[in-house]
Amino acid sequence: MLSEAEKYKDEDKRQQERVSARNQLENYVFSVKQAVDAAGEKLSSNDKDTVLNVCNSTLKWIDNNSLADKEEFEDKLKEIQKVSSSVMAKLHSQGGPTSSNGHQGGPTVEEVD
Repeated sequence: MLSEAEKYKDEDKRQQERVSARNQLENYVFSVKQAVDAAGEKLSSNDKDTVLNVCNSTLKWIDNNSLADKEEFEDKLKEIQKVSSSVMAKLHSQGGPTSSNGHQGGPTVEEVD
């Protein structure tokens, strides 16, 4: 049984790396999509459309290529980072998708003895 485990050790490691690369790509796409959606008027409609189209096509690619290699997922991540980086830089230079007053929402909590 130990020899079987050794035999499949490399295969398991490759599978784990592939799944990790897929998850990283998927998480990046969803975070970019969420940031662009939350940006409101801070981004032009052209910038939003460009990034959202790339995000949607990447998600479709992930669904259609769920058994792709780690390298393919990493290449796809680099592609979407290349397209989205300029738009995300614009968004972050304008303060990001937070509220205009800079405070987080929610109640103020005071400590009482």
